[in-house]
Amino acid sequence: MIMFSNVVCWPPFGQTTVIPHNQAEAKFSVLIESSISFPEQGWEAVLWHNGSEDGSWVDLPLKEVDQNSEGSPLAITSKDRPKVYRRYFTGEIMRSNSKSTSIEFTLKFRTTASAAWKWVNDQSNVSNGEIFFQSNHLPTALSDCFGNFSSSFDVHQLKSEVPDTSLWSLTLPIPAAGRESVFSNEPLGTPLDFTRWFALIRIWSPWLAPRHGKGKFEVNEDAILCSFLRRDGLHLVLLAVSGLEDILTIFKHDGKGGMLVSSRNDGTDAGRAQLIAAVGRTFETANAACMYQARKLVSGPGSLSKELQAALDEPVDEEARTRWMENWYDGLTYCTWNGLGQDLNEQKIYNALDTLDKNNIKITNLIIDDNWQSLDNPGKGQFERRWTDFEANQEGFPKGLAYTITTIRDNHPSIQHVAVWHAILGYWGGISPDGNIAKKYKTKVVSRSQGHETFMPPAIITVVDADDAQRMYNDFYQFLSSCRIDSVKTDAQFFLDLLEDAEDRRRFIGAYQDAWTISSLRYFSVKAISCMSQTPQILFHTQLPTNKPRLMVRNSDDFFPEIPTSHPWHIFMNAYNSLFTQHLNILPDWDMFQTSHEYSSFHAAGRCVSGGPIYFTDEPGKHDVGLINQMSGENVQGKTVILRPSNIGKTIASGIYTAYEEERLLKVGTYHGSKGTGSGILGIFNVVQKPISDFIMLSEFLGLEDGMEYLVRAHTTGEISKPMSTNDKLPCVSLELQTKSWEILSTFPIHNISMRSSDESKSQDVKISVLGLLGKMTGAAAILGSEFTVEKAGRLHVSTRLKALGVLGIYISDLPSKSIKDNFLLTILGSVIPVHTVSISPISENILEVDVERAWKEMGLYSGWQNEVAVEIFMS
Repeated sequence: MIMFSNVVCWPPFGQTTVIPHNQAEAKFSVLIESSISFPEQGWEAVLWHNGSEDGSWVDLPLKEVDQNSEGSPLAITSKDRPKVYRRYFTGEIMRSNSKSTSIEFTLKFRTTASAAWKWVNDQSNVSNGEIFFQSNHLPTALSDCFGNFSSSFDVHQLKSEVPDTSLWSLTLPIPAAGRESVFSNEPLGTPLDFTRWFALIRIWSPWLAPRHGKGKFEVNEDAILCSFLRRDGLHLVLLAVSGLEDILTIFKHDGKGGMLVSSRNDGTDAGRAQLIAAVGRTFETANAACMYQARKLVSGPGSLSKELQAALDEPVDEEARTRWMENWYDGLTYCTWNGLGQDLNEQKIYNALDTLDKNNIKITNLIIDDNWQSLDNPGKGQFERRWTDFEANQEGFPKGLAYTITTIRDNHPSIQHVAVWHAILGYWGGISPDGNIAKKYKTKVVSRSQGHETFMPPAIITVVDADDAQRMYNDFYQFLSSCRIDSVKTDAQFFLDLLEDAEDRRRFIGAYQDAWTISSLRYFSVKAISCMSQTPQILFHTQLPTNKPRLMVRNSDDFFPEIPTSHPWHIFMNAYNSLFTQHLNILPDWDMFQTSHEYSSFHAAGRCVSGGPIYFTDEPGKHDVGLINQMSGENVQGKTVILRPSNIGKTIASGIYTAYEEERLLKVGTYHGSKGTGSGILGIFNVVQKPISDFIMLSEFLGLEDGMEYLVRAHTTGEISKPMSTNDKLPCVSLELQTKSWEILSTFPIHNISMRSSDESKSQDVKISVLGLLGKMTGAAAILGSEFTVEKAGRLHVSTRLKALGVLGIYISDLPSKSIKDNFLLTILGSVIPVHTVSISPISENILEVDVERAWKEMGLYSGWQNEVAVEIFMS
């Protein structure tokens, strides 16, 4: 009979791990799990590696951890998984000054000295792991990073704004264009001595997506960003900048591992292709160095048109704008697209909203998606239909758009903002040459190419001319505003890049982007969603500069409810795209999803850690109210708000170079709050088709400080770790996820408080941590601030401000020795809350649970104009 065993290792097998330049050793942690169906036995674990002085393979016996004295990681597994024994082992490989920085390793293990060794490669079908001890020195010349480095580029080393990075600019002259563009394909060189690469590519014209590879650089699509993990542990990042001087620039490969710089000049003047390169100790620092320099390039003098500058200079009520934008960013949103279908009418919208009310789902924002507009060619496909009039179509909205919106607002007062959809050029088929819009504005017939889109035929379409785009947008948004529409979703923006003639692209891209921005600023305070707009020119012209208010921008291709394989890829793609979009002046939007779907909670968890908006598109009556409640909460004004972390969620450092096809968990990290006092949040997703086990290191959470202690809490189980620090020997969590499963882990800083008795004769140290709202996926993001004060009488006062109502959790190290009745007094707005709303958590005897929502409603409290609630806890 063969004993079941499962092995987990950090650093992981099959992956490449960098040991920072200031760390002298690589620390290994190994978990061996075995079935309790067999008697528990001892295990031996030996690391087999080639890190010896002469490069030969040698044994490193690992030391078993005494879990009674040293503790163990928080173990999170699926409920239906058989119970197992767990044994942990540790060991170290020291940095060598006399040999290569690269070390390969694997593991062998057995139960007794007489038993045969088992190799993890055979047992789990994994390849060797690899570690790189990072170099102390950054390269001084970019040419040192390439073989056959081209002399055609003008290269200048720049002063980087990011510490520990080297930065260069590269330019290449491109001749002027006429009616047709001028193209250039110039070899850059072959990146040297790297092990893995990562690129963000144009998966099709409007969208970005990640690509990965090992060894030879061979990206099959146009790339705008490429990163190489070098064997000295450093990261080389290259960024192609577009939108300057009417030039588009991307990266290709030459089939031999070399990089090509491909540029297109649409301008009537000669220009320059612009590249930025950086080398850093982490991908994030090298990437940031490139993006900061790119922002300087696109935000220089003359980067704004006179019209856009004038619009930005118009006086605004900043307090009102802040309040509107909070609702827009943080309100729960319903979109009609998948839920109500393309045959849209006002009655379907009314019914959907009534059904939401019946289910006590209070949305803050409503998006009326495609098919409300007046169009010609009824019955034909969307690319053959054309926009005729500003007013809504008579068939679906017989009393007009204003009547529909007024009815919605009157019947559903919780809805603060209503947006409507439209394409950047009006509709998918452009403007009807026979409609009222064509009669009022100057038009132009243009050729739209197919691009990479096989489903969309090339076409000759009529559009409002670039010279009249500003007037059209001003009139259109003025009309929408008169109908009580106060926001828009502007789609198909990549059509500007598909215009075939260089002259049309030159005239239309900037003119339409500026016209749209100016009018959305003027009428909607930029409460707008930019969609299908990840074309290089728009990314750099509109979305990177910080001289305009922050836009909401779709971060990836669509949510496709009927395609099962699309759902893990959707989360993966967004997490990697955010490595780039985190540096844009935008809020990344991971798209709508449905709450009653086999992947509904998977998508919900992704949206919660994204740092962006949350909107759903359920069919009427098909709602998972419990899931919606995990994503959101009701505030003291009765509005539903999402618990959005204050930073953008993105793939963390340990996963930058991990391909979608590799059997690894996807880890999406974000951070909420101020440095040192906030919470790191990690969304973990199984994107492969089998169960996956892994370690979670405390160092993988963003924003944590060395020397501080933290608690780690799992959302799905409510379990909490022992106090941990980044100096601990073991990982903080061992985790197993089944197919389609996910987890959200949050860290909470521990505050060490010294309390004295009333006569100051005794002192006691207590560990306190505020855990946010329990039962919420990102409950840490409900915390607006916490203060800890020891009063003269020795009583501890904890004051916590919350964004929403719910159950507040407080970790107290000596809670088991206290009585809620005798040792606690809790107040809200100066009133003592009912004792039955305070309890000890059934999951942990150290967690005090305060049902703030129940207390607020039972006490009939009123906050005035305040949007937050302060909970005061006094403990003796």
